[in-house]
Amino acid sequence: MKCKYTTNLEFVVQNGSLKVNMDDEHTAGFREPCAQCSAVDWGISDEGRFYCRSCHNVIERTREVVDLTFTPGSTRVSTIGRGSRNKRPEGGREWMVCEGFQFILRNQANALLRLGVSPHFKDQVLCQLWRLFLQKSRQAYTSNPVRSSTFKVNMDSDSESVAESSVVSASETDGETNLPSTAGSNVDSSSNWSLGSGSVDGVAYVTARRKRGHCLMSMKKTLALILLALIWSREPLTLSDLLRLVNEGHVPYVNAYEELPEEMRLDGRDAAIFRVERIPSHQVVHKEAQALVLYLQLQAFPPISRQSLLHPALLSLRYLTDANLPDELHPWVCSLMEHAGMADQTRHTFDPVSCPALPRYDVQTAALIIVTMKLIFGMDDHSEWDLSSEASVHDDRENMFNLRRWYRLMQAALIKAQQRRHNDIARKQWKAKKPIYPKRKLKSVVMKRKRVAEQVQICFEKLSSCPVSVPRCDPSSFRFCWGDEDGADGPSLHHKKLDRAVSLKNDILTPSNSTYWHPALRPCDSRKCVSHYSEVEATLPRSFVWLLQLFSFLLDVKPDYLYEEVLRVERRVFSSSMPLNQHLGKTGKTTTRTRKRTGTGTRTGTTTSQRLQETKETR
Repeated sequence: MKCKYTTNLEFVVQNGSLKVNMDDEHTAGFREPCAQCSAVDWGISDEGRFYCRSCHNVIERTREVVDLTFTPGSTRVSTIGRGSRNKRPEGGREWMVCEGFQFILRNQANALLRLGVSPHFKDQVLCQLWRLFLQKSRQAYTSNPVRSSTFKVNMDSDSESVAESSVVSASETDGETNLPSTAGSNVDSSSNWSLGSGSVDGVAYVTARRKRGHCLMSMKKTLALILLALIWSREPLTLSDLLRLVNEGHVPYVNAYEELPEEMRLDGRDAAIFRVERIPSHQVVHKEAQALVLYLQLQAFPPISRQSLLHPALLSLRYLTDANLPDELHPWVCSLMEHAGMADQTRHTFDPVSCPALPRYDVQTAALIIVTMKLIFGMDDHSEWDLSSEASVHDDRENMFNLRRWYRLMQAALIKAQQRRHNDIARKQWKAKKPIYPKRKLKSVVMKRKRVAEQVQICFEKLSSCPVSVPRCDPSSFRFCWGDEDGADGPSLHHKKLDRAVSLKNDILTPSNSTYWHPALRPCDSRKCVSHYSEVEATLPRSFVWLLQLFSFLLDVKPDYLYEEVLRVERRVFSSSMPLNQHLGKTGKTTTRTRKRTGTGTRTGTTTSQRLQETKETR
């Protein structure tokens, strides 16, 4: 019987009666097709590399097998691997950082399309904005692309810097196809590719971003660019809606790099570019969007008319419904909006000349509702409770809106919702399934931490008899659900009447509350101070502070952020040349009270005309 050994460790018996393939036990778990011939027939060479028996295409594959059914105290890991672990895995391709952001933007846009956003948003708006950004930053669509400076290679340093790289033209793929990158022709030395990162220009991108600031893309800017495209398309999604979808995982952001194609391997400095550990706040994303608008030098956006769902006239309906407030409040919100000069579509449409500040539709609408609540109910810790007591006495049919009852109902639902959010944040999985190693020396440390986290998670899941991860809920535009159905947060108060809060005088509906208080409205220099809410919060009425907290929860913003918007609305209300009574239908004088932090804590009372004159003098 004659026998021989082939180069792939395959032992063949020549008599034709027996054939034993020693590779099968090592390649059984690897069922990916060959990139060259699409065959699934793998063997292992003498060097320990997997190769295709059909076309002899050689790849390198090192597979780790970790036993997660572990008992505490045991950290043994069994591995199957051959060849040197210091060699860079093959099968990847040269790619640019802007290509990675392009794939992430595409995935975020596709997620919004699946949620019902119009395809016009992606094809006609977002793609054009992305091309314009690449052209403005001279990364693509330009005859004079940016080239990076030369970096010295220091393999002993912790940074493991790359030799030469450049921030140049990206792949022009903006559809569903993944075409090869054209950036390779602009790289000075491909042999130096990815000494410090998986991308061609990862190290240079990080360095250049520190110098050029807003000229280069970041993960926060992807949300800002998405926001600009949504506003341009007039989609009924505000910034708070977008951030909520990101928080709930419906739009990829945290660990979004995991959805990049397999051949785009991330390593080294790519971690500083694509890895995020927190979701940016409303204020941060809006600031990034405002900077992008100025950087791209965009023209006037399509007008946001009263028929648009972004306009406060319609957006306030949604927030009143979510806050379980009566529908009869909506006409008062619209009247106050007209008096403040905020009904005109030019106030809500970005224009580099007439309206250079990007509107904050959600925060502005919530501020209008809060000012309306102060106007009708007082919200000074006295007037609202007096009106509630009066409504309780005269409410025989129980169809009047009682603010005390509403407060108790909302407070109970708010506490449950806050606790639910706190639990979801605590159970949220922030660690990636495919971690990026900032330094190759730390790969073993990162993998060990990942294994420990997974093992601890399994232990907690067994002890608690419930899944550790947060169950993904269906996307919704509302925080609360009101009604009689199962799972509702409480009964609906939308049909209640404002009979005791407003009264008919001379055939005109007039608020029963005759006073209006407000803090000092003197505007501050935005370059020197941001907000004084923390200083004055202790002096504000508790009912007003609670109202701020309620709408801050609905929008997922900080109370001081909403408080400053309330002050802006009040400045517009009291600086209007048209009397407040003409819009709100009141024929008598309305007294306003300015809350001041004084030694005696007294309040000063003035008439509307006097307060209006003082406000104009301080402007």
